[in-house]
Amino acid sequence: MMTPEEYMQHAYRCILQNDFEQAIRWFESAIIAHPEQAELYYRCSITHARSQHLGPALEYARKAVELSQGIEEYVLHLQTLEAKQLSIQAKLLLEQVGDETHERYVEAVGLLKQAVKLDPLNVEAHLMLALAYIDLNEFDLAARSVRDALLLDPQNEQLHLLLQEIKQRMKSIQ
Repeated sequence: MMTPEEYMQHAYRCILQNDFEQAIRWFESAIIAHPEQAELYYRCSITHARSQHLGPALEYARKAVELSQGIEEYVLHLQTLEAKQLSIQAKLLLEQVGDETHERYVEAVGLLKQAVKLDPLNVEAHLMLALAYIDLNEFDLAARSVRDALLLDPQNEQLHLLLQEIKQRMKSIQ
């Protein structure tokens, strides 16, 4: 039987060749052979996440955290994935058309606040939160969210323009 390291070497060879699906198969084979190895779940989760497979990435990340009893690197990876999942759910709510728009936006704000708490470096979550606040006419909160995003991405022209737009809307209300 191969060691976990040997499986990982095969997986990394595949990653270097941009064959992420084959790398995932190597990691999953390693997990079957060594189900107690938290690092295998963590590495498999990262590879799934790179391939935009959020569901399996979350499952493997949760198992890595559980097996490792909370290694910080694994916890941070899980929180990043959970924040991404919450952002996707919020985006779906914000894009829906129809009745109960206000309730959906309030729900989206709750999801996005949770996402930002889990992953404070997620510029997209800060931006979506700002847009949801604008739609709820919560301009002070929208401006704060844009400023938070600008701290992370100060060169982002879109964010600067959005902040100016919010300031203008605030002036027009007063």
